[in-house]
Amino acid sequence: MDEKELKELLLRENAEFRRAHDDHGDCERALETIRAKTHLSVAEADEERELKKKKLALKDRMYRLMSDYLRMR
Repeated sequence: MDEKELKELLLRENAEFRRAHDDHGDCERALETIRAKTHLSVAEADEERELKKKKLALKDRMYRLMSDYLRMR
């Protein structure tokens, strides 16, 4: 099973993975909005930094869940 197939399987069958995936997408969309601006306020720069941290943590969580699934098979 390749990575794409595993992600699709977990999106269907694992609520925790699905929530992390959805939250990761929300972070990406928020970052796109911030990146579209030509100049960021201090608050926006802080928000961008926090969104990047959250997005990375969610990605790590998804990969941990994928690894756990493969290990349990």
